[in-house]
Amino acid sequence: MSREINKDTQLCMSLSGRPGNFGTRFHNSLYQALDLNFVYKAFSTQDIEAAVKGVRALGIRGCAVSMPFKEACIPFLDELDPSATAIQSVNTIVNDDGFLRAYNTDYIAVAKLLDSHQVPRDAVFALRGSGGMGKAVVAAIRDAGFKTGYIIARNEANGRALAEEYGYEWKAEVGDVAVDMVVNVTPVGMAGGPEAEALAFEPAVIDRASIVFDVVALPVETPLIRYGREHGKKVITGAEVATLQAVEQFVLYTGVRPSDAQIDAAAAHARR
Repeated sequence: MSREINKDTQLCMSLSGRPGNFGTRFHNSLYQALDLNFVYKAFSTQDIEAAVKGVRALGIRGCAVSMPFKEACIPFLDELDPSATAIQSVNTIVNDDGFLRAYNTDYIAVAKLLDSHQVPRDAVFALRGSGGMGKAVVAAIRDAGFKTGYIIARNEANGRALAEEYGYEWKAEVGDVAVDMVVNVTPVGMAGGPEAEALAFEPAVIDRASIVFDVVALPVETPLIRYGREHGKKVITGAEVATLQAVEQFVLYTGVRPSDAQIDAAAAHARR
């Protein structure tokens, strides 16, 4: 039986241009499993300043932040954790008695996954994409010690800027360059999108690699991940990123770290 909402229930929320159900289902499932007096609700807004001020004024405990608000919210916060400072992008706000501290748990999740999958630091990577999530992934890769890599982006200005900021090289396409790890941070392969059935990299590029990393969370088996599995590659999925970053948010909000079994159950519920 779920706990009844009362005057002491703490609210956590998300702010997104296009709210989804994963975070809502994931967090509320864990609140119920752990009998925590919290509730989580997704919101959108046309006024990010007023929304962040509302988080502070109403004592909302935590707020997940998605595009297009990850950078726009920064002027209205009190402090950035190093995970957010590294990329000047926020996806998590924690409210401690009116003091708003910001984190980027995407960055944290990617860093942990590179460790848990034991990706060699001398691996050469090609990362497709130059948006906000791309910045989080590139920063985590750079800070983990990867020396050689390529930012693959059709938008030369954005691609070059991202590559130069983190010490890598921009290319419009991978071409004949041999890379050990391919990383997709574009919507290619996303369920419901215009390129839902497309591969983010040419088959020949994937064939030369040994590691396939796709941050697209839905479906769990994107065309890129499916191709990687079928060809014997080590894979890191967007579902892993989404789950791990949500776990880190959950811990920041509640101070409680769920068990692996509880996390797996909540993630399965959230993806239904």
